[in-house]
Amino acid sequence: MFSLGRVSMRIQRLFAAIFAVTLFAGTSSTRAHQKWFHESENYPLRFDLLMRPLPMMFVGGVLLTTLIGWIVWKKWGRELVPGPENFGASDARRSLLYALVPFILGIHLAVPMLVNGVQGRLFSPDNKLTEPWNIFLGVAQTGIALAIFYGAFTRLAAVALAVLWFVGIFVVGLQPMLDNALYLGFAGFFFCAGRGPISIDRFVVPFLEPSPRLIEYSMSFLRMGLGLSLVFVSFTEKLANIPMALSFLREYPLNFTTALGIPMSNELFVLCAGSVELLVGLWILFGIFPREIVLVAWVPINMTLTIFNWSELIGHLPIYGTMAVMLLWSPGARNLKLWVDGVRNSLFPVETTSFSARQLLGTITKRDV
Repeated sequence: MFSLGRVSMRIQRLFAAIFAVTLFAGTSSTRAHQKWFHESENYPLRFDLLMRPLPMMFVGGVLLTTLIGWIVWKKWGRELVPGPENFGASDARRSLLYALVPFILGIHLAVPMLVNGVQGRLFSPDNKLTEPWNIFLGVAQTGIALAIFYGAFTRLAAVALAVLWFVGIFVVGLQPMLDNALYLGFAGFFFCAGRGPISIDRFVVPFLEPSPRLIEYSMSFLRMGLGLSLVFVSFTEKLANIPMALSFLREYPLNFTTALGIPMSNELFVLCAGSVELLVGLWILFGIFPREIVLVAWVPINMTLTIFNWSELIGHLPIYGTMAVMLLWSPGARNLKLWVDGVRNSLFPVETTSFSARQLLGTITKRDV
């Protein structure tokens, strides 16, 4: 049975306070990606507004809180929120669960990529492609999504996904691609982990399976991709783009602090929203109390689903998948071993084969002759 009896009361109160303050600020934030639903071309980044005393106080407070959280995390070394092992899940069952993770994440990634690809948008609704890019990159995005969905040549598709992300810098710009850094994180994840046992790769092209050593890095890519996206979006949509955020709030009056009896101006509301997003992004990026910070973010990230409906639900699927995995993940060497064993040896183990890409090329050449 899990017990918090050994956790000191001082630490409990500290994190209870952090949870309360962060959750309150988070519930007053707009978690929908504003650029998905509001015109942003006429709102360039305004770092001059960011450099004012009040915004800098918010950013400084987030950085200080992150530093304190990192120190406590390094000294404490464990999470307060219980994981599967605390509820009695055996190592064998956890390893089996990890075997399903690449399959689950593949679905969460492929669906929004398919939707955006066929609509001529790159990764997110605000990145509308013009001709002929909507044809070439739309088809490429759709093909990559299908490869990852079915688990066919997944690691090659992951490389193509990373290339597509870099091509996007020259087509739609650096800032939109930084906002979508989570796709680069997914590319790193699938290149390192493959698509696991439930995939075409496992049965047809086992020589493409990653090595155990490479699989160990996959979760870090996944986590850092999401963290970086949240950090960049906190600036490009809020902290360094206050005019756009204020315009968004005029079109969608989501500042409900008056109803709570603690009215805030729209600008203060935006600063709170951006600060919480920055805090969550930094804690995820550096792996600081990952389960706790995911739970903090879970409520505000879903608060606007009933307002923006399917567009937000589909667009946030990669975030939902990553956050769900982080809730199940436990840092440490033992858990890392279970992860590698699950991906390689559960359900349908990787076949030991000496077949190589060079042999494949030789076979094709002989057949053509």
